[in-house]
Amino acid sequence: MDKIENIRREVMKTIECQVDGFMEKYLMPIEKIWQPSDFLPDSESENFLTDVHQLREESKELGYDFWVTMVADTITEEALPTYESWLMNLDGVDQRPEAGNAWAKWVRHWTAEENRHGDVLNKYLYLSGRVNMREVEVTTQYLIADGFDIGTDHDPYRNFVYTSFQELATNISHKRVGLLAKKQGNKMLAKMCSLIAGDEMRHHLAYREFVKVIFEYDPSEMMLAFADMMKKKIVMPAHFLRESGEGIGVAFENFSNCAQRLGVYTAQDYVDILRKLNLYWDLGSVRDLNDQAEKARDYLMRLPERLERIAERMSFPQDQMRFKWVEANGMM
Repeated sequence: MDKIENIRREVMKTIECQVDGFMEKYLMPIEKIWQPSDFLPDSESENFLTDVHQLREESKELGYDFWVTMVADTITEEALPTYESWLMNLDGVDQRPEAGNAWAKWVRHWTAEENRHGDVLNKYLYLSGRVNMREVEVTTQYLIADGFDIGTDHDPYRNFVYTSFQELATNISHKRVGLLAKKQGNKMLAKMCSLIAGDEMRHHLAYREFVKVIFEYDPSEMMLAFADMMKKKIVMPAHFLRESGEGIGVAFENFSNCAQRLGVYTAQDYVDILRKLNLYWDLGSVRDLNDQAEKARDYLMRLPERLERIAERMSFPQDQMRFKWVEANGMM
């Protein structure tokens, strides 16, 4: 183990005593948080079939690109086993029960909250009758089986940059999907997506706080980790989606075009998230940086304007790409 890894472990150990406080502030007690059954038709009710019929009727007002986006969001949320195993593998996280490691406790409780998202979205898709559920399930299994490399390795600094960014991106996506559903009169789906977005925001606030605290203890290495992640680009988990018979990347590119057309998640959103992180972590005020970290800070502070110029020149195809996930819903 090299010197940098040793320092990271020491910083994680130092912050560990604050994790219980983070959990109390940013996670919800299990008995009080919403559950999928709070929104979906009650299978024990005599009105179950009537309620399902109403759900299916309301879902008919939502367009093709909407369903593609819903499917991709659902599959991404369903790949939770991958996310948990990746976070449990960070330096400073000891998942052995006897270790009593607070970071492992955080990961388990964060995972438990996230698990509800894929659960409720999957059941909604199934009941809606608007998508090919077998194709959706195949893609979900592929995403979990394939795994993915987001360029963070075992480094908690890079991972917390990633989750700070990614959780805010999912907040934006779910919130806007909810607004689109509301506009079409689908109040149940709108509320469901709004609450999922609220969970994602709480998680984002927690992970960005982890980074802020690390800046206090190890500013140079934290700055270098942040710059490295932005140079690689933050790759969303959906990047690794694939439909049956296809390779990784094809489905994501076409889904990304759908999300861009709908305004659910855009290139400008990527720039805006970076700006918000730069501002919250107050990069200009970070002290005691070494020369390499100073250069990294300069890069990060100039990056939003550079990315914005690129975003302004980007164009996206307007043609609807046909997906196996949605081709059976009668909208062809």
